[in-house]
Amino acid sequence: MLAALTACGSGDTASSGTTADDGKITMGFAQVGAESGWRTANTKSIQESAEAAGIELKFSDAQQKQENQIKAIRSYIQQKVDVIAFSPVVETGWDTVLLEAKRANIPVILTDRAVDSEDTSLYKTFLGSDFVEEGKKAGEWLKANAGSAVNVVELQGTTGAAPAIDRKEGFEKAIAGTPLKIVASQTGDFTRSGGKQVMEAFLKSVPQIDVVYAHNDDMGLGAIEAIKAAGKVPGKDIKIITVDAVKDGMTALAAGEINFIVECSPLLGDQLMDLAKKVLKGEEVPARVVTEETTFTPEQAKAALPTRKY
Repeated sequence: MLAALTACGSGDTASSGTTADDGKITMGFAQVGAESGWRTANTKSIQESAEAAGIELKFSDAQQKQENQIKAIRSYIQQKVDVIAFSPVVETGWDTVLLEAKRANIPVILTDRAVDSEDTSLYKTFLGSDFVEEGKKAGEWLKANAGSAVNVVELQGTTGAAPAIDRKEGFEKAIAGTPLKIVASQTGDFTRSGGKQVMEAFLKSVPQIDVVYAHNDDMGLGAIEAIKAAGKVPGKDIKIITVDAVKDGMTALAAGEINFIVECSPLLGDQLMDLAKKVLKGEEVPARVVTEETTFTPEQAKAALPTRKY
């Protein structure tokens, strides 16, 4: 992530795409997939914001496969879109295709997730959450509210994905030097079914589980199903901490089945369209645009749910 955090937004129009003669901007967007409620809300935000901004959006769903995203980006280059944006499935392996976009004078904006590259000239800016900070918030809450809890099982996001790497790092830093320890950790691929399967396995193989730390709400919701099936009470017998704050997760939090949620907003569309316009005008853009987010307890979830947009 260090490479992402030192990415250079440039106002040099020599490496920027130009809009069509009619002034219409065409954006190619390569989405990770539709693996969670968060991702669905993110896609909707981007599609609605593009329409509102008068930007023609060419959209592709990579179904959580890097090769599909690379194929989509190359297609956008061939179509000579004005700007490319994408949320990378994993952090590594992007230099070649991003260099192709740079040579075609098509600027690239990273959204939601970063890439691990030494060449920060391959993209203009990175718009998204601070995943390490999200992990820290989860760990800090647990330190303050653990009680006699000690053993934590971790449901990780997709292996190699920025949020999975960083949410783990932040959480581990927060609980370092305390009795709390991660006794089992496995990927659930950010899906509800994955979270359920991994939690079922943990319940059979781990003698004592006090806390579940899930890298997103969907995996936490899957874990709740497994915990109930095992005859235990989620939120009471086993504390649950998740990240995202989508409506299903917030509903479970309000009901006391989840104990704490760290927000990760999927509503990036408006900011993305604004950045795209600035980049194409040759304006300076920040190297890193961090979204503003909060945290929720059950009481706060009850208050927020009636007006929740996702």
